[in-house]
Amino acid sequence: MVGALGAITVCAKETVSISGSTTVLPLAEAGAEAFNNAQSDYQVLVTGGGTGVGVKNVAEGTSAIGMASREVTKDETSQFGDKFNENIVGYDGIVVAVSKKLYDGGVKALTKDQVKKIYSGEITNWKELNGPDSEILVVAREQGSGTRDTFLEDIMGDKKAETPGVNTVASSNAEVRTALTGSDKAIGYLGFSYAEDGALGVISLDGVVPTAKTIKDGSYELNRKLYFYTFGDAAPGAEAFIKFMIGSEGQKVAEENGFIPL
Repeated sequence: MVGALGAITVCAKETVSISGSTTVLPLAEAGAEAFNNAQSDYQVLVTGGGTGVGVKNVAEGTSAIGMASREVTKDETSQFGDKFNENIVGYDGIVVAVSKKLYDGGVKALTKDQVKKIYSGEITNWKELNGPDSEILVVAREQGSGTRDTFLEDIMGDKKAETPGVNTVASSNAEVRTALTGSDKAIGYLGFSYAEDGALGVISLDGVVPTAKTIKDGSYELNRKLYFYTFGDAAPGAEAFIKFMIGSEGQKVAEENGFIPL
């Protein structure tokens, strides 16, 4: 538009802030790039922090959308209220992975019970699992992580379970990946999209290999839905981005970035 002095002014784009799950982060970042290039009304900005951070931020109004790799908990609705609005944007699996050297050396399959015993500290050496005579370096996620909650619930039987076998705690999927690639004796768990390039040894769990098909049909048990949460009345920009992400263009972005589309 032309101002009173004849200068051209440009209307600023409305910022849509998103934070939360590091599992959902690559999907949201790729989606934001496509969305920002496709329209001129809104500018989506994405940061991580973990599921717990995303839920807190959207409830307190510091983010328009909270990314989560689990459902909002009863504790969170008790703390913040029950105005959360759930939007499923894709599917993901939690991959149990080991260092590539271990995988190539024969550690390619574990049972859920064996993984449980590793994280509980009952199994501490790879020789107990047909691997080398080497101490197991056990990597886990930090409290507040949706990936951690799902892993604990599905493997340990309780999302508040103790894991005395853990040696290293990582603050993101990317940190887990770094720990696994930087060691020759490590095991950890991380989002499916972080383990697709062959740099890690992806373990079959109870005989089932995690793939897009086995995750979506549920035969691979460590599967989950991925969420965008809003709180109360969503801002127009948040609604527009969510509509984009669950539509054909957004789901194409999901598939191209290693996530399982709706």
